[in-house]
Amino acid sequence: MEAATATTKVARPPKRRRSAEAEEKRLAARMVSPSLILIAIVAAYPIGYAVWLSLNEYSVRVPGLSRWAGLRNYETALESESFQKAIGNTLIFTVGSVTLELLLGVAMALAMHSAFKGKGVLRTVVLVPWAVLTVVCAITWQTIFEPQLGFVNTMLRGLGLPGGDTVWLGEQGYAMAVLIFADVWKTAPFMALLILAGLQVIPNDVYDAAKVDGANAWKRFTKITLPLLKPAILVALIFRTLDALRIFDLPFVLTKGANGTNTVSLEAYEELRENRLIGLGSAMAVITFILVMLVSFLYIRFVGGNIRALTEE
Repeated sequence: MEAATATTKVARPPKRRRSAEAEEKRLAARMVSPSLILIAIVAAYPIGYAVWLSLNEYSVRVPGLSRWAGLRNYETALESESFQKAIGNTLIFTVGSVTLELLLGVAMALAMHSAFKGKGVLRTVVLVPWAVLTVVCAITWQTIFEPQLGFVNTMLRGLGLPGGDTVWLGEQGYAMAVLIFADVWKTAPFMALLILAGLQVIPNDVYDAAKVDGANAWKRFTKITLPLLKPAILVALIFRTLDALRIFDLPFVLTKGANGTNTVSLEAYEELRENRLIGLGSAMAVITFILVMLVSFLYIRFVGGNIRALTEE
């Protein structure tokens, strides 16, 4: 019993060490607190103000006239057929664009990682679309799919193929496809950049050992590259999924939300700014925020642990 007590006393860290650790924690808290205060001012206040606006109803004719509505605006938003369609359109856009961006991103990252003459020029060219403003990107794709003088219809008519008279942005289905292609063209380089960073840390010795064992290129890709790329791919998916769920500027310029391209952010904007329904528009904006936060939580809860496990391995 006395030996166990003596062992326990020896195992305890000295008071000086504990006080040093506590001082380091206090120092860390003091150094981080300015950033936390700044984040609270920049992010927390607007979010809280939007929640407050969503709990009230405001007069369209009399500025400043309002009354408490509670959760009525949220009920109206969730029962709105147009908002339900906007949620569906947003999910379709997110799944379609993120899937294509992942496939193209992996392909471009592998191409940029390969050793060949002119690799630097290729990396520069691939990253150009990502540097283009979203408004410019939307106008460019709007011009490409213009019915009369656009490149796509002109090429189809020149080759004698069907579809030369298609109004791409004027038909449901086609408009969503153009929206997805435009987003993929712009943001696939971002996905490629993140995946390329993951490729850079894979040691060449692993590939050399696989070649010695007789593994072909496909086996090296599926058994070495993809498993070791999982952390980078998962991080890229998190960023792009969250960004796609709150897409606003691209459909706003490209289609104005017409023909099945209305998103939750665009629907909230229309109610808030165009229809002047401040409470309803704010409720839709808060629902969009909750949707993004829910996806963030799911990624961090179920995917974040996998990232840490893979990194530790």
